[in-house]
Amino acid sequence: MTDRNQYVLTYKCPDELGIFAEVSKLFFDNGAFVTGSSHYTDPQNNTCFYRKVFDDRFLSVDISLFEEKFAQLADRFHMEYRITPLDYRPRLLLAVSKYDHCLNVLLTKWKSGVLPADIVGVVSNHDDCRGLVEWYGIPYHHFPISKETKPQQEAQILSLMKMERVDLLVLARYMQVLSDNMCQKLAGKAINIHHSFLPSFKGAKPYHQAHARGVKLIGATAHYVTPDLDEGPIIAQDVKPVTHAHTAADMVVLGHDTEATTLAHAVKLHIEQRVLLNGARTVVL
Repeated sequence: MTDRNQYVLTYKCPDELGIFAEVSKLFFDNGAFVTGSSHYTDPQNNTCFYRKVFDDRFLSVDISLFEEKFAQLADRFHMEYRITPLDYRPRLLLAVSKYDHCLNVLLTKWKSGVLPADIVGVVSNHDDCRGLVEWYGIPYHHFPISKETKPQQEAQILSLMKMERVDLLVLARYMQVLSDNMCQKLAGKAINIHHSFLPSFKGAKPYHQAHARGVKLIGATAHYVTPDLDEGPIIAQDVKPVTHAHTAADMVVLGHDTEATTLAHAVKLHIEQRVLLNGARTVVL
């Protein structure tokens, strides 16, 4: 059992008759043993999305040759696809400002092995979270920022990502708006978290505004970063009920908990290659 290598295949392409049959035939002919699969076809844009997990227990060719054969099939059906080892650990860079609730949950889940990734560093425009991060033995990069130095600071982050071969940037309550240029460079490779009151309750104290309005639900949204602020493709959301008895301070605590768990859930979905972009939306398989 332990000597079997497992892989994940994900693809999306225009839907047409015979795609699943051809993929299944390729797997059967080459002995790729499927252990899990899920798919979805969007009826509006006629695009199919697929995630398949397989191993090499009966694989009759080297995995590199199998990938070459699949590439030919992918070209035929105009697929965007990816085949990676199931145990591949993506390299993550976390970004934070002063609030550490999202950062803390991500680090705890990483340390306990729940988050199957390698956190290669934490970048911040403040020094507040250094002690927490360095306690975990993770490099802390303090990159101060001002309106005048924003281009240079973002260049520092991109340079660090290149040097550390980062697969995903996670904005764990990083309270800076990324430039359009940076958002475009990180398309599909950066995840952000925000409270779900937007756009009704903008500003620094959304939970206090929500309390003043007597809301009955508070929540959080994790999404991919795009130039449209807080409007990127949604990966995960969660809500919690509140009542008139909740104070603004209660809402802040509950909201922070919801933000932290929602972001961690979204990051895990991305790491497991369950999220496929579908225009302004996502398909989670």
